[in-house]
Amino acid sequence: MTELLRVRGLNVVFSGFRAITELDFTVSGGELRFLIGPNGAGKTTLIDVITGLTRPASGSVRFAGTELLGRREHQIVRLGIGRTFQTSVVFEQLTVLENLDLAATFRRPLGTLLRRRRGIADQVAEALETTGLAELADRPAGVLSHGQRQWLEIGMLLAQRPSLLLLDEPVAGMSRDERARTGELLRQVAKEHTVIVVEHDMDFLRRFASTVTVLHEGRLLCEGTVAQVQADPRVQEVYLGRTRKESAELVKEAS
Repeated sequence: MTELLRVRGLNVVFSGFRAITELDFTVSGGELRFLIGPNGAGKTTLIDVITGLTRPASGSVRFAGTELLGRREHQIVRLGIGRTFQTSVVFEQLTVLENLDLAATFRRPLGTLLRRRRGIADQVAEALETTGLAELADRPAGVLSHGQRQWLEIGMLLAQRPSLLLLDEPVAGMSRDERARTGELLRQVAKEHTVIVVEHDMDFLRRFASTVTVLHEGRLLCEGTVAQVQADPRVQEVYLGRTRKESAELVKEAS
């Protein structure tokens, strides 16, 4: 697969605290990559750097060959990168359709916004179908369940037609059924987009992840398949917080 995102020698410092240290991180096009690690590992900070929210002390972040560092957030969005936050951000008074349509306008040329449009834009219709929210298109976003709000936010990203989606804990607070449906949604989205998921739910990760990157104290701890990551003694002791014997039993149960 072609390399899409390339992070090299990344350092982020907050008032003397090193949030990320000499991080190298690569994601290829079409991947569904899970990014895990204990609190303070640097996961969200990495996403903030990629999206222009945080400026690093040094390093390089290249997306499809274009350097992102020094660019503003809206410029990075227009390059084809979208993200969600840990707290869902939707317009509750607007309908599902209106939320998607509003999101779709962000990357449209100004001239098209000044013309009256007829019908539903293709990318909006595709987002409705992909997220399974078509039957709720005319419902106010404020009446949606927690899981449906998360799907709507993912749909709002899809309506912008990004190449890379960055999702921060998308299944937090969801029911078991909603988590399963979200996992299937991510798999479907990854067929046409590259997806990076920051997640703490280990059951969700075991079921839906293919490649996993583990961060610890701002550094790359290990990377590989779910089985490889679970079997790594450093992950067992640092991330899972268990003794090697306990973690070995966990791996046995998960296999």
